[in-house]
Amino acid sequence: MRIVKSVRGMQRLALRWKRASVRVGFVPTMGYLHAGHMSLVRRARRLVGPRGKVVVSIYVNPTQFGPGEDFSAYPRDLTKDAQACRREGVDALFAPTDAEMYPGDGRNQFSTYVTEQSLSRVMEGAARPTHFRGVTTVVVKLFNVALPDFAVFGAKDFQQSAVVRRMVRDLDIPVRIVVAPTYREPDGLAMSSRNKYLEGNLRAQAVVLWRAIQRVRVALRTRSRGVSAQQLKTDLKGFIDREPAARLDYVEFFDPETLRPMLKVTAGTHMALAVFIGQTRLIDNGRL
Repeated sequence: MRIVKSVRGMQRLALRWKRASVRVGFVPTMGYLHAGHMSLVRRARRLVGPRGKVVVSIYVNPTQFGPGEDFSAYPRDLTKDAQACRREGVDALFAPTDAEMYPGDGRNQFSTYVTEQSLSRVMEGAARPTHFRGVTTVVVKLFNVALPDFAVFGAKDFQQSAVVRRMVRDLDIPVRIVVAPTYREPDGLAMSSRNKYLEGNLRAQAVVLWRAIQRVRVALRTRSRGVSAQQLKTDLKGFIDREPAARLDYVEFFDPETLRPMLKVTAGTHMALAVFIGQTRLIDNGRL
């Protein structure tokens, strides 16, 4: 496996593969890799086949973090991540610095961003107003560096995947976006690098996100005509508040294609929520 730290170095490698008609699968991550990330790597390998190449990027992107968020504290362990990628047969690990991704010398600072102005306005976009501008910008840059045929994202970040798909469609970027299922712990907690923050009984309380999704699914089984979204939100707030360290940020019910909020929740509606467990903000989602 090659570890590449420069934009030009990764582009040269990607262009060489392109000239040889080698298919490339790409898994963009912020590192501190876990089994969920490795499932995305395996999906990328299946997509490109035995002759193809798989690239993983590890970059904690500062532009998608807002003021007061956990950019500085976000867990990092490049040595361990590289070992995990080698075991999984990754061909290239792209691990750039901030200076590589956002060049500027104080007089000529980085100033070009990509914005999506529809799907990114709700849920995570409303809670974190600058988040998706950072996501879309860094993803376009990574696509231009790795030149992939396929890019694999996890369904845990459902809105992010929807925004990236819309961006790729609108800007005619020749990358197929593949969304792989959320990888969960045995008790249902969605795997996340931020789970590292959950110490003591916080880890047990974090399962409330998955239990909330399951609670709505059970409620819909006996209500074929649906349930008021506001009624469900009120119920879930009380349900989540029973956990002493839990605080609901938002819960939303929406059309999975347009992300438009639904006033009545029926089978096929999608649900997403964000919950603080202590100081740690976790997200999850599921089709109902």
